[in-house]
Amino acid sequence: MSRKKPAAPQILVPSRIREGQPFPLGATWDGLGVNFAIFSANATKVELCLFDADGETELERIELPEYTDEIWHGYLPDAHPGQIYGYRVHGPYAPDAGHRFNPNKLLIDPYAKQLVGGLKWSEALFGYTIGHADADLSYDERDSAPFVPKSKIIDPAFTWGHDRPVQVPWDRTIIYETHVRGFTMQHPAVPEDMRGTFGGFKTPEVIDYVRKLGVSSIEFLPIHGFVQDQHLLEKGMSNYWGYNSIAFFAPHPKYLASGKISEFKEMVAHLHNADLEVILDVVYNHTAEGNELGPTLSMRGIDNASYYRLMPDQKRYYINDSGTGNTLDMSHPCVLQMVTDSLRYWAEEMHVDGFRFDLATILGREHDGYDERHGFLVACRQDPVLAKTKLIAEPWDCGPGGYQVGGFPPGWAEWNDQYRDTVRAFWKGDEDQLPDFAARLTGSGDLFNQRGRRPFSSVNFITAHDGFTLNDLVSYNDKHNEANDEDNRDGSSNNISWNHGTEGPTDDPEINELRFRQMRNFFGTLLFSQGTPMIVAGDEFARTQNGNNNAYCQDSEIGWVNWDISEDGRTLQAFVRKLIRLRQRYPMLRRGRFLVGAYNEELDIKDVTWLAPHGEEMTIEHWEDGNNRCMGMLLDGRAQPTGIRKAGSDATLLLIVNSHHDVVNFTLPEVPQGIYWNRLIDTNNPNARSERFDFNNEYALTGRSLLLFELIKEEE
Repeated sequence: MSRKKPAAPQILVPSRIREGQPFPLGATWDGLGVNFAIFSANATKVELCLFDADGETELERIELPEYTDEIWHGYLPDAHPGQIYGYRVHGPYAPDAGHRFNPNKLLIDPYAKQLVGGLKWSEALFGYTIGHADADLSYDERDSAPFVPKSKIIDPAFTWGHDRPVQVPWDRTIIYETHVRGFTMQHPAVPEDMRGTFGGFKTPEVIDYVRKLGVSSIEFLPIHGFVQDQHLLEKGMSNYWGYNSIAFFAPHPKYLASGKISEFKEMVAHLHNADLEVILDVVYNHTAEGNELGPTLSMRGIDNASYYRLMPDQKRYYINDSGTGNTLDMSHPCVLQMVTDSLRYWAEEMHVDGFRFDLATILGREHDGYDERHGFLVACRQDPVLAKTKLIAEPWDCGPGGYQVGGFPPGWAEWNDQYRDTVRAFWKGDEDQLPDFAARLTGSGDLFNQRGRRPFSSVNFITAHDGFTLNDLVSYNDKHNEANDEDNRDGSSNNISWNHGTEGPTDDPEINELRFRQMRNFFGTLLFSQGTPMIVAGDEFARTQNGNNNAYCQDSEIGWVNWDISEDGRTLQAFVRKLIRLRQRYPMLRRGRFLVGAYNEELDIKDVTWLAPHGEEMTIEHWEDGNNRCMGMLLDGRAQPTGIRKAGSDATLLLIVNSHHDVVNFTLPEVPQGIYWNRLIDTNNPNARSERFDFNNEYALTGRSLLLFELIKEEE
């Protein structure tokens, strides 16, 4: 097969190129020039392509002169920050052998710190000729440079001043999951030209809102440079969530109002100044290049056989454990290095406090399955930078043995979908939920109480970006994703939701009252459970997506946070703030050790005692009664180990839950004379003030309600 080389642009004065160094990888400005270094084990030649300031005209093509330890490198004294560049990589085009080199395709530097321009879909982006009888075995000679984002050299200098990592202790961590664009697009205090950007998120009113809510850590959906899917653009939609990364070191260009990297750093500095952590949702399991029929944008054209996991006997095809077409080969040392270098860059240079890893099981997957001793997991644990950050796994993927909740090593926290499903089923009123519900309330020790792991390891959530909002969870029996133009086939159909009598919005006051009480029940459960709670932005004031449980493509009012908050929404918002204050006030609600019902003979107490409605300790019969939907959880503050006690840790609390539809009369436990049960929370009456009750008082629990009491002395 003939190979026509792309025509080199005509230049007058060639740039001076020196051998440079094979490290660090990427384009590094040292004040005198720029060192370029890029990994490729199978390339035969690498050309550096320089572009004009607009990134539209290729000015020069320079062959990197040196190849050291599989790193191609060169030093350009004439280059400086602001220079736009890309690569063309030569080598065999042999898909059956796993190689897809094509120098006609301009490639994004995997270590690029900034991208310029967006992807413009064209057949020229593909290494093969679309429509050819040989499909991806054919070879395309069109130049892709006019259509692909370019890399840009940055000057990393930034005056951080006194900024330091916030380092919120895990027991005080409350995660607030949000989208930098969706959170600010309709916020009235954000200037229109700043909406949807990092600059918009550092608006004082935005930060003040999050701070006053009481959460500790903002978790942003993906902000790495990502690609808009062609089929979505053709429908007038976009990849709104951003789980389609192509540049692990560069922020998505659309989120930079100023076009400068410093905008992200300024946002982080402002959030840190408000004592808020920044956690990034990162996607290292796959890239936007897709399967064998996808475009050639970066790693595929740099060294396909090294970057991606290929089928052992048919290297033309990709292993697809991510469900998106390809899977990065984290067992390759240079791919592992790229990911850990990216994490260190965001932690050290951008001052990010933690990471949530999408489909994290892939990151610990060897060729024969998941292994908690995988190089990546070991590297994170021993790395002096990464070990100090918060590491949160989404512990599943679609590969064999991909479900690993509880299977990550010490030092990691994990999304706990069993918490989500059990809590939803309990408040829905499903049978046989009480034993599992008790396990979720106490930090899911059945999953995490091993090897010295702490309750914080369980990241508890009832909703997430993927699925119903909390309002929609209590308003819809079924998903309504028609706006996604996939005939409502997308998104999960197993939502464990309940509309309480009417599908969607209603004017029925009884249904609306019950829906808001259920939302209060969910929040009370979430914030009074052991473990790390995660709240989705807008749930605290009953945001809706109109029943859409898969808004990944809705860069629209469906996916954005609507700040036109109803009166009922403001009442719920105030209630959530109160719950957060109570969680932070009482260490027993965020205990450092698992509650296991351990008996202390000296004090004659248990750390947790489960009570039946008549006030006595629950029996096996109570636990095995599938119709039982009411119980009390007595937390004796004296059971907190002396060595880790904190102010207020001796408080004794009683949490009572009732998912029956009827009233249940609950007998409060006996206490000595002069001691009272002080009601702190009743989800049936969110505005009720504290009220004292004697022991043996029967408290009428409204159907579907949650209460919290504190034991106090008479003089208090």
